[in-house]
Amino acid sequence: MFWNFLHNLFHKSIIISIIIISFGSGIVVYIFNNQYIDLSSLEYYNPGKATILLDDQGVEWARFQLDKREPISFNQMPPHLINAFIAAEDWSFFSHQGISYKGIIRSIFVNLYHGRKAQGASTITQQLAKLLFLYQKKTFTRKIKEQIFALIIERKFTKEYILETYLNHVYFGCGIYGVQAASKRFWGINACEISIDQAATLAAVVRHPATYCPLLQPVSCKKRRNVILQLMHQCNFISKKKALLLSTLPISIIESDSKSNKIGTHLRETIRIFVENIVGKKKLYTDGFVIQTTLNSTHQRNAEKAFHNHCNQLKKELNPAIDGALISIKTKTGEIKALVGGYNFHHSQWNRALNARRQIGSTIKPLIYATALDQGFSMADTDYDEPFSLQQGTSIWQPKNYDKKFNGQITRAYALSRSNNIVAIKTLLATGADLIVNTIKRCHIERSLHTYPSLALGCIDATLIEVAGMFNVFAHHGMYVEPHFIKWIKNSNGSKIFIKKTIKNQAIAPATNDQVAYVLKHGIERLKRYSKPSDWINSEAIGKTGTTNDSRVCWFVGSTPSLTTAIYIGYDDNSPMGQGIFPIKTAFPIWLSYHKTIIDPITHFTFDPTLTQRYINQYTGKTAGKYDPNTISILENI
Repeated sequence: MFWNFLHNLFHKSIIISIIIISFGSGIVVYIFNNQYIDLSSLEYYNPGKATILLDDQGVEWARFQLDKREPISFNQMPPHLINAFIAAEDWSFFSHQGISYKGIIRSIFVNLYHGRKAQGASTITQQLAKLLFLYQKKTFTRKIKEQIFALIIERKFTKEYILETYLNHVYFGCGIYGVQAASKRFWGINACEISIDQAATLAAVVRHPATYCPLLQPVSCKKRRNVILQLMHQCNFISKKKALLLSTLPISIIESDSKSNKIGTHLRETIRIFVENIVGKKKLYTDGFVIQTTLNSTHQRNAEKAFHNHCNQLKKELNPAIDGALISIKTKTGEIKALVGGYNFHHSQWNRALNARRQIGSTIKPLIYATALDQGFSMADTDYDEPFSLQQGTSIWQPKNYDKKFNGQITRAYALSRSNNIVAIKTLLATGADLIVNTIKRCHIERSLHTYPSLALGCIDATLIEVAGMFNVFAHHGMYVEPHFIKWIKNSNGSKIFIKKTIKNQAIAPATNDQVAYVLKHGIERLKRYSKPSDWINSEAIGKTGTTNDSRVCWFVGSTPSLTTAIYIGYDDNSPMGQGIFPIKTAFPIWLSYHKTIIDPITHFTFDPTLTQRYINQYTGKTAGKYDPNTISILENI
C-alpha cells in the first residue's frame, strides 16, 4: 500500500514538474508579448436578454434572467463575510502571490489519500481569472492560462481589489451574481447587513451553486454552511462554541421578490434544467430565448389552489408530512395544462409529478379488462368473488378485497366499477399475464414489469405522469399520446431551435377501449354520493381510484372529454399512511375541486359506433330492465 502511494506520488511529481515548466514558458511568452489584464472590464455589466416562458395563450408566466448586479466596495463588506470566503476558498489568500503551492501540495496528498479528486487547489485569484475564460471548456491549456493570469493579476492589483472584484462577480445560482444581489435575493438585505451564518451560507454556495443554492437545495446548503463554519473556526475567525451554535440555525431564506404571483414553480425548475441541457446554463439567462410551453395559467392556478387547500386539511387531520402531486393533460394532444410537483417548492424542489415512482395499485385494472376483452371476454361474463389463494413457492398468497368482503358471482363490469380485487386476479390468470404486460408497455410503462398474479393489483412502479398518460388512453379511444410541457423553443432571431415531436400509438383497439371506458363512467358515478350535487362538474367523466398496501399511496385519475388529471397523495419516504385512508378522502376531492373550475367545451364522451348499449344484471350478466336496481349498462360489439 505504501509503495503504491509512493508510485502514485512519483507520477504526480512528474505532472507537477510539467506544470511548473509550462508556467515558466508561458510567463516568458506573455512578458515578451506585453500582455496585461484590465479588471475594470469586468465592471461592465450586460445582463443580456431574459428567456421568456409563454403559456398556451401566448402570455408570459415566468422568465429566466440575471439578477441586477450591484457592486459594493471592499470597505462595505463586513469582516465576517471576507473571513467566510477566505476560510472556504483560500486560507493563504493574503500571503500567496496568485498561486498557493502549499495548497497544490496539500490537495495532491488529499486526493491521493481518497483516490479521487476530493480537494482543489485554485486560489481566489485563479477563480477570478476563470471569469475571463467563462466560455472555455475545462482543459489543461486553460488551467495553465488561468494560473498565468493569476500571477499577473497579483502583480498589478491589491489583495483588497482582487477580493472585492471576485465577490462582486462570483455566481450563486439561479442567475444571481455577486454577494450584494445574493444577499438581497436570499434575505432581502444588503451584504453589509448579513450575519456570520449568512456569510457562511454565501461561501457555501459558490463551490457548486446547483448543489448548494439555498433556493433549490436548502438541506445540502445547510450541511455545506456548517462545514464553512467549522473552517472559520479552524482559521481562528470564530470560536468553536460560536461555530457549533450557528450550526443549529436554519437557513431561513426570505426572498425579497414576491412569490404571490408565481405559478408552476416545480414545472419552471424542470423546464430550466431541460432547456439548460439544450442551450447551456449561461445562455439560458442572457440570450433571450422564447419557450412556448403547454401550460394554461388559469388551470395551473386552480390546480395549485385545489391541491394546497385540501393538503392543508390532510396535514391537520392525518400528518404534516403528507405530500403528493397533480398533473393535468389535454386528452387529445398530451399537452400538460397544469402540474403541481409538491406542496411547497421552497421546502423541496423534488418534482413528485415527474420523479416519484410509486406502486400504482388499482389504476392498472382497466388495462387488465381491456386485454381480456381483446381475447374474446365480455363485460357481461361472470366470475366468483370468493376467498382465493395461490401457492407461490413455499408461501401461500391470499389476496382480499379492500373492504374484506366477498360478493359471490359478479360480472366483470361490476368488478371493474367496484374495483374488485379477486375477479381482477382471476381475469389476469384467464387472459395471460404476458398479454397484459404487452398492453401496459404500449401505454409506455415499461419498468419493473413482471408476470406475477399481483400484477392485477398494480404491484408495479410508475410516476404520476406515466399514470396520467396510461389512463388518458381510455378517454382518447385507445390512443396513447405522450404527455409533454414544451412545444418549441425560439432563439433571439426567431428561429426554432427545438420542436417537440410527440409520441403517439394505438395502445388499445378503439372498440375494446370504449367498452372499458363506458364501465369507468359507472365507477365515477358512484363517487358522486360523496359530494354535493352543487359540487359536481359540468361534464361526463371516467375515473379510477388506486390504493397500495398499508395505504402507502392513494391515487385518483379521471378524465373528462377534454382533460385527464392524475393525483397521488403519500409520504416522500413511501411509508404507510395508516389504516382506513382511501383515495375517496385524499386524492379524489382534489380532482373534483380542480375540475369544477373548468368549463369543458365538450360535455359528453363519444364511443365507437360499432358498439351497442345493453342493460344486464350486475351479478348474473343476463339481460335486465333499465330501471332494475341491480342493473348495470355496458357496451358490446354485437
